[in-house]
Amino acid sequence: MSSPSRPPATGAGRTPRSALAELLAGNRRFVSGRPVHGHDVTAAAAVASGDQQPYAVLLGCIDSRVPLEAIFDQTFGSICVIRTGAHVLDRAVCGSIEYVVHQLGVPLVMVLGHERCGAVGSAVEALRTGQRPDGSLGYIVDQIAPAVAEVGADDPRAHPLAVRRHVLRTVAALRADDLLAGPVAEGRIDVVGALYELATGDVTLLDR
Repeated sequence: MSSPSRPPATGAGRTPRSALAELLAGNRRFVSGRPVHGHDVTAAAAVASGDQQPYAVLLGCIDSRVPLEAIFDQTFGSICVIRTGAHVLDRAVCGSIEYVVHQLGVPLVMVLGHERCGAVGSAVEALRTGQRPDGSLGYIVDQIAPAVAEVGADDPRAHPLAVRRHVLRTVAALRADDLLAGPVAEGRIDVVGALYELATGDVTLLDR
């Protein structure tokens, strides 16, 4: 069996479509057990990455079961990664995405949710019981709550439905961002949503 060809590490001037294709190809390598990079986290690999020229920025959850570089089989310097509880947006996250799009020329933003998300589960529980968590966790729950309300907190499938809805709401918010809306409308960048399946490792794109 021939070994998989090594994909380009970076992508200055890449289109949103080609950036997305490369991400999904990496996920297929990961799922098939034939990664190119395979958790190569040595110092030598870091040094070999050279200048920073990423082709995508991924916004995902902090869940320890969803390491973004691994599930897309990416190496040092190829993607920018931002992780918050249930990929919740704040000004720092939006500013970081604006930076990589405008300063580094990244053409693709992906929002990645995942099944059995604990933060979404907390939001579902809060709406069902009327008991909002204290502290900053309450802020995260507040940001997810509209997605839960849209699908109905009392729906037996509220948790998986809210995971999907929250991804789509995050995508919509980023596409409407003051500094991203113009490049999106011109087709220079794209913002897409996807779901990661813990049981299989597959990433599935969500229709807007």
